[in-house]
Amino acid sequence: MKDEKIVLVENFEDGVSLFTINRESRRNAICSNTAKTLQDEFAKFDMSEQRVAVITGAGVEAFSAGADVDDVPQLWRCIPTIGIKTEKPVISAVSGWCVGGGLVMAMMSDLVVATTDAKFYYPEAKLGLAQGVIAGLAARIPHKVAMEIILLARIVDAERAQNVGLINEVVSPGQHVDRALELARELASMAPLVLKLLKRFVVNGVLPRGPTELFGLASADIDEIAQSEDIKEGFQAYRERRKPIFQGR
Repeated sequence: MKDEKIVLVENFEDGVSLFTINRESRRNAICSNTAKTLQDEFAKFDMSEQRVAVITGAGVEAFSAGADVDDVPQLWRCIPTIGIKTEKPVISAVSGWCVGGGLVMAMMSDLVVATTDAKFYYPEAKLGLAQGVIAGLAARIPHKVAMEIILLARIVDAERAQNVGLINEVVSPGQHVDRALELARELASMAPLVLKLLKRFVVNGVLPRGPTELFGLASADIDEIAQSEDIKEGFQAYRERRKPIFQGR
């Protein structure tokens, strides 16, 4: 059965938006529709007057169990700075399991708040599959710790995740969203152009990008053209044997 409201979006008047992956019965696993919906909703967020985004998962059992093995998504679509290309701050609020693609989403966010019972896990080496974006973890936490998570598929608890710099704050169970919203509101009170500039400098000038991240960025740009009105006009004009009239959208 098709999920209804697979992503919930709350836009608060203080400039903060809360995005909730709404698949609690599937531990908020990311299916194709989830990834595309997150990308589309964040595109609306980026064009709006909202200033800061918080991402979380429904319930407390899992932020996300990663890619839905019954409907494997194009994961790049919902990864901050790749498919989600906003320069506005993005905060992940993590409770319970944060697995695979969920870990990548948190890793690529600007800030992360997690509960004391949070567990970070990347099992793809055990499963015989990989999308590769996790390689960027080695640019964000100590190399040997990153390789332990990536290659040995070790489960990392919230305390260690904070100690190695994967997350910012650890809070009591059930407090992750409230604390993330507090941080978001603090950011929303600051100069948005400055925040965008600083994030742009970090993302584009400081953090290295691996091959999969570059592929994701290229895929996002190609997809934008594939979904444009201009490509429809181009094919229509070809069929009608006339000169196309492109609008740049």
